[in-house]
Amino acid sequence: MLGCVIHGQDDLRVEQLPVPTAGPGQALVAVRYGGVCGSDLHYWRHGGVGDFRLREPMVLGHEIVGEVLAYGEGASGPAVGTAVAVHPATPCGVCPECVDGRRNVCRDTRYLGSAARHPHVQGGFAAQVAVPAEQLRALPPGLHPRRAVLAEPLSVALHAVRRAGEVAGRHILVTGAGPIGCLVVAAARAAGAARITVTDLLPQALRYAEAAGADTVVRADDPGDAGWPAEVDVAVEASGVAAGLDTCLRLVRRGGVVVQLGMLPPGQSPFAGNLVVAREIELRGAFRFDTEFDEALALLAAESRFDGLVSAVVPVREAESAFALAADRSLACKVLLDFGSW
Repeated sequence: MLGCVIHGQDDLRVEQLPVPTAGPGQALVAVRYGGVCGSDLHYWRHGGVGDFRLREPMVLGHEIVGEVLAYGEGASGPAVGTAVAVHPATPCGVCPECVDGRRNVCRDTRYLGSAARHPHVQGGFAAQVAVPAEQLRALPPGLHPRRAVLAEPLSVALHAVRRAGEVAGRHILVTGAGPIGCLVVAAARAAGAARITVTDLLPQALRYAEAAGADTVVRADDPGDAGWPAEVDVAVEASGVAAGLDTCLRLVRRGGVVVQLGMLPPGQSPFAGNLVVAREIELRGAFRFDTEFDEALALLAAESRFDGLVSAVVPVREAESAFALAADRSLACKVLLDFGSW
């Protein structure tokens, strides 16, 4: 079967891989679509994500939907033939974070297509994958797999908005209008935000943000843009660059909340720490998600506007061109790999 394997920086290969079998407690899934994530692009372009570096070849991908083919010994779940999304995380369940109900920061988690541990956890960009059966979620009635593939990144966005606290009736700033930033817009809108302002350098990215529900979009490199707010109640940094965090800290009101969602470059990053002190700003991190996955599927089933965030669907054999397109934010928002019809 075909799969997408990253061997190192700028070394992405579509290879023939062994067909897996479902082991004890596992389900075998025929993958239909896989969403190319920013972390996949980082592995391809830089050989790592943040402080997680590639040390061996790894199948990429953690945004996948497909169909249940079979179950291994002792496993059960949605009936064979059911369309499912796959929750990519397997927390350990016993560490202090898991016991405390924060499984998304489990210190011993396994996450599809991640180099955070060694050996790496192989991902889902393959024609068939064997995953823990408890990670399967049947798609809600009427939810097409093409839209459902957004469940994982939307879960990340929902978790970030949850980390911000109460957003209903408030003005939210989002820096960065990539796929995650646009989904933060949708998540904030669903949570009742009164106004959402989005900044980015690229006009096309800002158009995607408007499609997701932004009220105002601002060119990040244009200080004279009339759309800049005087201040906001909450800011979510989704660009992954220090300049975005600086913007959030300078525009959030005194006593406001800034959520750092974008993964910053490895090592130290400068930030306006004195503002955190003088204005008593709450700076909070947001990493992955947990139960938000089910909420994301329900929201996707209810909202057709998410379809506008899918820019292209590319056959898996052309994975490198799909990655190149996904990396060009002047052209694309979310790009999907197509592993073939069922």
